[in-house]
Amino acid sequence: MAVASILREQLLTFAEAGESIPGHSKITIGTLHRWRKQGVRGVVLETVLVGGRRMTSREAISRFIEAQNAMQPTTVAEVALREKQKNRKGVR
Repeated sequence: MAVASILREQLLTFAEAGESIPGHSKITIGTLHRWRKQGVRGVVLETVLVGGRRMTSREAISRFIEAQNAMQPTTVAEVALREKQKNRKGVR
């Protein structure tokens, strides 16, 4: 996402963002930095540098979480199918 786009969203400091993630009491600032630098499963947290402070947005957090969930199998059948496909590739 372009920097201009994230600037139109509701910006949060990393301290604020760590307290606003649903399902968690608090995500550490170090974890948020890891998510922005290394990402999780190829998805990185969108951030912007404003006046020397690293910030993200509620919307960027939502996109990050949605992308994580979109990549995970939703049913036991899907997990079994992926394992079966993975095993087939290893046999060939």
